[in-house]
Amino acid sequence: MGFFSRLFGRGDKPASDAPRGLSKEEALAAYVVREHRQGRSLEDILDDPYLKNRATDEQRLRLLERPEVIRAVGEDTAAMAAEQVREST
Repeated sequence: MGFFSRLFGRGDKPASDAPRGLSKEEALAAYVVREHRQGRSLEDILDDPYLKNRATDEQRLRLLERPEVIRAVGEDTAAMAAEQVREST
């Protein structure tokens, strides 16, 4: 099966067998982890227009509760950032 057939779900496989993509929240969490590993501060990432345009304040708070984000940025950093988000609303 070709690349575009796999991408757009065409071919001999039923659509239910197609691999499922990342959820929006999983993709945003991956973005936070990736940006933090590149040296950006959590505060800077949370203020990033890319993230703000794709997530509400509540969704950004939930990102800070995800285990992979907490491991990447540390529990104390996540707690401080969550408090800053709460204060800004």
